[in-house]
Amino acid sequence: MVLDISNTMTRMRLMIGRRVIGRMAIAKLAPGLELSHIDVLDIVRRADMPSTVGSIAEAMRLDPSRGSRVVAEMVGRGLLKRDVCQEDGRRSVIGITPLGSSILAEMHSAKISIINDVVSDWPADDVEAFARLFDRFIGRFEKRLMPDAVSLTGETRVCPPRS
Repeated sequence: MVLDISNTMTRMRLMIGRRVIGRMAIAKLAPGLELSHIDVLDIVRRADMPSTVGSIAEAMRLDPSRGSRVVAEMVGRGLLKRDVCQEDGRRSVIGITPLGSSILAEMHSAKISIINDVVSDWPADDVEAFARLFDRFIGRFEKRLMPDAVSLTGETRVCPPRS
């Protein structure tokens, strides 16, 4: 059964690697944006503490200078905003603008619509069981493969350290 899970994961990785949902949504909702822009918006939205250029670059596995350019481009497009960190006035925290939130909401809606279509003929109990088990599976993957990322979620600082 573990081999079956591995084979299914490979099929899903190939679909996700092509980023079909994201590409369709971008073409319809926000032509000119890149998939990495959507990733940055999602990283900032899901962050447990205020985001910085450094934390975004780290989450995206980018070097700090590339992270800075991506954030600057997104600020220029009106998707992100820079605010002064209240704890340290020399630092900037990054937030999502209403336009960025709107694009994320539309992307989320498109994704939910596709998932609803895929499970539309499943019994409700199967959908509930799959959601619970898939979440548990991915949670264990995160803990196994990214222990540092998972441990950071417990931080409570208002402004993360300089990177």
